[in-house]
Amino acid sequence: MKSCAITGHRPSRFKWKYNENNNGCKRLKKRLYTQLGLLYEQGVRNFWLGGSLGVDLWAGEELLRLKKQSGYQDLRLHLALPFEGHDLNWDAAQKKRMAVLRDACASVAIVGQGELPAVLYKRRNYYMVDHADILLAVYDNDRSIRSGTGMTVNYAKKRGRKIIFIHPDSAIVSDL
Repeated sequence: MKSCAITGHRPSRFKWKYNENNNGCKRLKKRLYTQLGLLYEQGVRNFWLGGSLGVDLWAGEELLRLKKQSGYQDLRLHLALPFEGHDLNWDAAQKKRMAVLRDACASVAIVGQGELPAVLYKRRNYYMVDHADILLAVYDNDRSIRSGTGMTVNYAKKRGRKIIFIHPDSAIVSDL
């Protein structure tokens, strides 16, 4: 059974920041929904999410929306968290959204504890790639900015994974 890991930027990297009513954010979510449906049609049943704000949360919510549709009940969500309590500083509304997502997951993996957060986030990202056949990346390929998404894409390339890109501004899909 095929699996897909999903990676992407936090809201602060998008032009619309945390404004999910922005047309750009709506377009991106719609493209995520469409792409996730296409992956399902190609035999992907397991989807790995990293449990962060932004793309991780949005993709998770779109997967839950897809799962409610007839014919998608065997879709399975998996959460890979960098460490327990990674969301302590989130506001109550975001915590609630993540709790709903977490409750709907078939599995939750806590990747580490007790190390620097940057190390644990990187380990979480690599864990997801290692458990997936495909990487879906909402990524602009801006190499002037160091990002976890960029490192995850590079790791997936090294591991020989198929990579599907969604550009964060235009929502244009391309693959590698």
